[in-house]
Amino acid sequence: MAGARAQVGLFGLGLIGMALARRLAAAGHAVTGYDPRPEQGRALEALGGRAGTSLEAWRAPLVLSAVYDTDQLAQVIAEAPEDTGAVLVSLSTCDPDRMCALADLAAAKAITLVEAPVSGTSKAVAEGTALLLLAGPAEGLDRFERIRPAISDNAVRVGDIGDGTRAKLAVNLVLGLNRAAIAEGLVFAKALGLDPARFLDVSRASAAYSAVMDGKGRAMVARDWTPLGRIEQTVKDFGLIREMAGRAGLTGLPFAETYLDLVTGSLNNGESDLDNSAILLAIERAAGARS
Repeated sequence: MAGARAQVGLFGLGLIGMALARRLAAAGHAVTGYDPRPEQGRALEALGGRAGTSLEAWRAPLVLSAVYDTDQLAQVIAEAPEDTGAVLVSLSTCDPDRMCALADLAAAKAITLVEAPVSGTSKAVAEGTALLLLAGPAEGLDRFERIRPAISDNAVRVGDIGDGTRAKLAVNLVLGLNRAAIAEGLVFAKALGLDPARFLDVSRASAAYSAVMDGKGRAMVARDWTPLGRIEQTVKDFGLIREMAGRAGLTGLPFAETYLDLVTGSLNNGESDLDNSAILLAIERAAGARS
């Protein structure tokens, strides 16, 4: 029943996980979270949640996974007790071709695996505006509806298990290229002698406008790299995009390849923990621009 207090387990207390915990706790749900980093558990308890062990998180009938990648999701399922009976909701960007096998592994423990990968930054999650790309068995998604409104009203069902992360990867490709286009436009405008902040305002009023300008464009102008979505996560996602393109029979995605080269360069320059708007730095280096 929507609106009733629910017991929720949560694996992964990074940027997205903490934003989820904050919204769930604010809605009155009881969150037991697990993360191997003790400081993240303490941060959860400061929000009103409870830091517990993996087994304690699995005692909830609804369990959310906001871990880093597919291997960590597989570990979450492998460590679940037998006959759990829970619904496990994966909110991470995972390998869609592995999701069916993970769903079977979960089903062997009476766990229903569904997807709700997040399209949006941790700030969007915290504000309740992120898009959830729902996929998997209807009965599992229906049970997720008990707490889903506390996370976001912005959700769409996209298909069977695996389709959520397929849609997320395609969306991430478009978003990443939008960030790169904005960054390159700012570098070009500045080289021509235009004020970057004023040029961003002009761009936002023009036919070139995209919503990415509102958050990431402003961060680029301010050179504020406070992480809402880290460069290292972008490298992981675009590496998976490249791999999935090959599996689908594509010989290459030219813009995605260029973007992946740029953000890999960011890692090599020690920028892995910066916000993904720091693609601006990589483009400045590639263009020989002055910061």
